[in-house]
Amino acid sequence: MIAAIVVIAGLAALFGLLLGYAAVRFRTAGDPVVDRIDALLPQTQCGQCSFAGCRPYAEAILAGEADINRCPPGGEATIRALADLLERDPKPLDPDSGELKPRMVAVIDEPACIGCTLCIQACPVDAILGAGKQMHTVIARECTGCELCVAPCPVDCIDMIEEPVTLKTWKWPKPANPTETAFTRAAGQK
Repeated sequence: MIAAIVVIAGLAALFGLLLGYAAVRFRTAGDPVVDRIDALLPQTQCGQCSFAGCRPYAEAILAGEADINRCPPGGEATIRALADLLERDPKPLDPDSGELKPRMVAVIDEPACIGCTLCIQACPVDAILGAGKQMHTVIARECTGCELCVAPCPVDCIDMIEEPVTLKTWKWPKPANPTETAFTRAAGQK
């Protein structure tokens, strides 16, 4: 019995050393620029850029297969950040990708839900909770607003609403004339 335990422990140690060596020897390092591009993208996995998710879009940007202006959820801020990172000129959002709009969250009309699970299958971030033939609901803090769950719903019980403004999401309104300052306004009144 003790001999069997020693043999199994010895084999476990041998395989552990082999796996450790293989992990070091055959390690594949990811491209750090792709990682930085991916970190700037909003991680909605919505597919509006015509790629399956944010990581494939980041790889395509670096390879020169896609432009930096194809991410509607990221908006102008993401385009500017990508332009700074890649030392390119910022461009306006590509209209073929979609339009800029406020952050949206899916809301399911729960009494109308028939429990078909098509919305659960369509959600790329698992923000919809439910089971077959049961009511579904959206976990609002997980929802990215990609709208991929709306189209497959056969009873049209999913609505996209603007995310409620909280202290974390509130932003200063943009001035009417960005080049105008308090100083130029005061000088113009004299």
